[in-house]
Formats: sequence, C-alpha cells, structure tokens
Amino acid sequence: MVASAPLCVAVTDPIISRFADRLTHGLQDHRWTFAAGAPEADRLAAIAAADVVVCSHLSDREAAAAVRARLVHVTGAGLDRVAIGSLPAAAAVANTFHHARPIAEHVVMSALALNRRLLSADRQLRSGSWRTIATDPAVPLHRTLDTMALGVVGLGSIGAEVVRLGTALGMEARAVRSRPEAPLPDGVRPAWVGGTGELPRLLAESDVVAVTVPLSAATRALIGPAELGLMKPTAVLVNVARGPVVDQAALYAALSGGSIAGAAIDVWWGSPEPGRTPPADFPFQDLDNVILTPHHSGHARSTFERRAEDIAGNISRLAGGLELRNVVRPGPRSAAEQ
Repeated sequence: MVASAPLCVAVTDPIISRFADRLTHGLQDHRWTFAAGAPEADRLAAIAAADVVVCSHLSDREAAAAVRARLVHVTGAGLDRVAIGSLPAAAAVANTFHHARPIAEHVVMSALALNRRLLSADRQLRSGSWRTIATDPAVPLHRTLDTMALGVVGLGSIGAEVVRLGTALGMEARAVRSRPEAPLPDGVRPAWVGGTGELPRLLAESDVVAVTVPLSAATRALIGPAELGLMKPTAVLVNVARGPVVDQAALYAALSGGSIAGAAIDVWWGSPEPGRTPPADFPFQDLDNVILTPHHSGHARSTFERRAEDIAGNISRLAGGLELRNVVRPGPRSAAEQ
C-alpha cells in the first residue's frame, strides 16, 4: 500500500449526505466538505479543491472546475446527469448500484396491487361501497402469482433481480435482451431468453410485463402502439426503466381504451414542474387502472447505505493506491498498478 496525504472529498449529493456516518466511517482523517446545500460559488470552490467529488449530477461548469479530481464517484448507476466529457482526463469515474432488489419488489408489489384492484377497492370502501364477488358478479376474481407469466424486457441487474424474485414466488418468467447468447446471471432461470426480435412473443405470452432496459436510441419508444396491441387485455405493464422507453400516447390510449388491464408508472417523460406533475402530456392521474409513483422504486434505506459503503471503499482504495471498483472511466494508472 502506498502512503498518501489525506484526501479532500467534496460531497454534493443531498441524499447520500444523509448517510455521512457510513461515508466517513474509518476515513475521518480525510478532509470532508458536504456542499449539497451550499451556494453555487461555495459548491464550485469545494469541487475545485477536491481530490474526490461525490455527486449524483455534475454540470459542465462543475465538471470543468474539478481540476484536482482524481475520482468522481457517482452515487447511483446512471451517468446521464454527469458531464463526463467536461472532466479533466486525470479524473476516474466510478458508480454504484444496490437498487435492483427494491425495484424488483416494486414490480411484484405493483403486479399484485393492479391484479387485486387494490387502489380502486380502497377508494370504493372509503366511499361506503362494499363490492366483492359475493355482492357484485361484475367484480373479477384475482389471480395468484403462480398462475401468471412474467415478461422482463432487459436482463441487466434490475431485470435479473425481477426474474429471481418473480420465479421465487412461482411466476414463470421469460426475458428479452440485446445479447441473448450471453451467460445468465446467477440464480436467473427464465423459461426462455430471446433477442429483441422476440419482444412480440414475450408481450403476447406475458401477464405482467416489466420494462427494465436503459434508455438509448435503440430503446426509445420500444413499447409503442403495435407492442401494446400485442399484450393480453388482462395484462399489466410496469415501467421501471425510463419514461421514453414507452410511448406515452400509446400507453394512455391502451389504458383508457381498455386494451390492457393496467400499468404502474415509476418513471416519467421529463422532470416535474408546475402544471406538469406528474410529468406527462396525458392525464394518467385521471385513470383508475394506473399506479403512479415519483421514481422512487429504488429508494430503500439499504440501497443508500450500501452505496455509501461502496463509495467509502473506493475512497480508501484511492488513498492506498489500490485498484478502484465499478470504474466506468479510468484515470491514469496509479503507482501501485504500474
């Protein structure tokens, strides 16, 4: 291990700052600046002085200011809000995960809630209406998970965990991904895995469709009118990927017209703003067969505790001249690696 001077660490993410005890555990000799709520000038000064920047987003201006940075550690998996191209070449970039399990639980929860009409049953009972199969023959019987087919679009860390959890609860899973020939992750045992050309088959077979792919030019509007038209009228769609992976006009039409039974939307088409919350061009909030959540499916305490521990581990490795983990852009090789 190479001895080094204490590092200067600037933390600009307000959420991970709530886990400062885990970030700094055993690393108190380093100089920590928690600048999430600081004025812009102070935040830029902290970034400019930092050997390590811990952030959830970094503007071009902030990235250009990180002149001393040896490590920019993103506090989640996504890099779309980090101006990596504006960072000095000497700065390595790393990320962290741990959101797959809570998101998978959200998918299963949503599937159960939609199938059992949880929200509408709650509203009806609160209004004084007792509607069950015993009082109203129009009330549908619900299904158990072991009679449902689960279709997962994308088989990264989130999709793999959705398959693990769904099959553990008795669901028969199938999945499509860009590289169907790649080895399956540990514990992932779908009935079949196909390429994206098999998406129509997956949609036609599945009772629950979970969308987990990253947003790219290839996946934008991947689920459109034709794809939704292939789904069973009793099927539900759960989107935990990115909003634009699903065509919002087509989804609204399918839900309002009854061509699919329901949807759970955790990811949206833009950011919330006055007059556009939830952030969509269609009034999904007026539909009673939709569960709406504010992109919080991965927000478990364990997610952020483990992310803080990952970040602390990489700061310790950087200080000791050791190889970093979860690197998405390497910096210059350290003396220990040469």
